[in-house]
Amino acid sequence: MPATTSTPGLWPGMFFLERGWLSANNIVFVDAHSAAVVDTGYWVHAAQTVDLVRSTIAGKPLKRILNTHLHSDHCGGNAALQAQWPSAQTWIAPGQAQHVAQWNPVALSYTPTGQTCPPFQAQHVLQPGTDIQLGAQTWQIHAAPGHDPHAIILFEPERRILISADALWEHGFGVVFPEIEGIQAFEEVAATLDVIEALQPALVLPGHGPMFSDVVSALTTARQRLQGFVQRPERHARYAAKVLLKYKLLEWQTLPLQQAHDWCLQTPYLGLLHTQYFAAHTLQAWLDQLIQELVGSGAAAIEQHDSTTMLCNR
Repeated sequence: MPATTSTPGLWPGMFFLERGWLSANNIVFVDAHSAAVVDTGYWVHAAQTVDLVRSTIAGKPLKRILNTHLHSDHCGGNAALQAQWPSAQTWIAPGQAQHVAQWNPVALSYTPTGQTCPPFQAQHVLQPGTDIQLGAQTWQIHAAPGHDPHAIILFEPERRILISADALWEHGFGVVFPEIEGIQAFEEVAATLDVIEALQPALVLPGHGPMFSDVVSALTTARQRLQGFVQRPERHARYAAKVLLKYKLLEWQTLPLQQAHDWCLQTPYLGLLHTQYFAAHTLQAWLDQLIQELVGSGAAAIEQHDSTTMLCNR
């Protein structure tokens, strides 16, 4: 379990909880009277998220739950936290409040990605161009489309701390999901990277991976990666397909290879990627190729368990 002591460079009462890649990192704020958490991980880790938040806030009531965007690995713990702290108010990025109220798992991306998110309620939106108080500090809310059209990032200007979610990692950024649906969004990724550069953060708290301070190098890496995707969109498509499969494998850990194939065949985003970019191969042959590429990179393994061929996470 991550330590619950303030990290150098963060404000007192602010805690960065680095999670594994299946769950987005959590940022917890604790003041004299209450607490807040930004992003809540994936649903299979919901019990761990509750325990992490409870141990970090040390008896203070959880007043607010904030989501930088509504991908399943950033809000999968919302329902469990709401059950434990029923008075907590949930704040989401604008644009999907109606889908949450009506609970539309297709519009919220959970069905297309083949992922799961327990239904939750939301009471407020994080409106870009406004500020929000977290702990004793005022944080700016900035729009960060690209990875997700509705995503936001949070910036604290005094210590220049950025909560970047999946807009910027130390070595890249998240899959550009609108591109899977045929919606051009690489320019939005570039614009979001420009916003981050203009903010000049001294410390970045990403949605996945460790916090980092070499923002210049991270932006350079991200822009190089983006340029490669712009020049050859099929590279992004292949990357996206492998991310979807690897992410699910992180959840499964081990399962029969046939079940993995069945999941791929039933997952709409994988079907879209195949149709748009790889239709020269049959869907089955393309999926076999994806699995072999994951095995070849060391991200997965194929093992024989008795008479059953298993796909295993590595």
